[in-house]
Amino acid sequence: MKSVLFFEAFFLACFVLLSQVAAKNSEDIRCKCICPPYREIEGQIYKQNVSLKDCNCLHVVDPMPVDGKDVEAYCLRCECKYEERSSGTIKVTIIMYLSILGLLLLYMVYLTLLEPMLKRRLFGHSQLIQSDDDVGDQQPFANAHNVLSRSHSRPNMLNKVEHAQQRWRRQVQEQRKSVFDRHVVLS
Repeated sequence: MKSVLFFEAFFLACFVLLSQVAAKNSEDIRCKCICPPYREIEGQIYKQNVSLKDCNCLHVVDPMPVDGKDVEAYCLRCECKYEERSSGTIKVTIIMYLSILGLLLLYMVYLTLLEPMLKRRLFGHSQLIQSDDDVGDQQPFANAHNVLSRSHSRPNMLNKVEHAQQRWRRQVQEQRKSVFDRHVVLS
């Protein structure tokens, strides 16, 4: 519950901070002119922060690579486009992406490091060691559900979730065994 409130507060703070950036920055609007090669002059891309009405070759191309009468012919070949972007939306998207990536990374650390340690502490090391004839492709915590079902202090919903997780792990192990050992694809 605390983590949900923390993440809501985090996203609210991000939204408030980024909404202050709502005013158009000079980087958010620009005119981009793409000019192809002309005589001995190489093709170039020109960018300027100008208004929509000034988005043409005469206002954007600076310095003008041609002189006098060739300016009009050069500018007719150039294609100018007015571009507008929302840096606030880009920032919000990046923050959300990085937050989700961070949560997934934390979950991965939990699954790989903390979950086995917690299970060893909860169920005791001796209950999790399998006999030599049971050791094979099974996971080290395959009997954890049996220990959980015997525990009456844990809520029923947690037992159901743990049972579903163990069933899923057994199915994945069976699929791996079928595909890699027997070379059979399950349907």
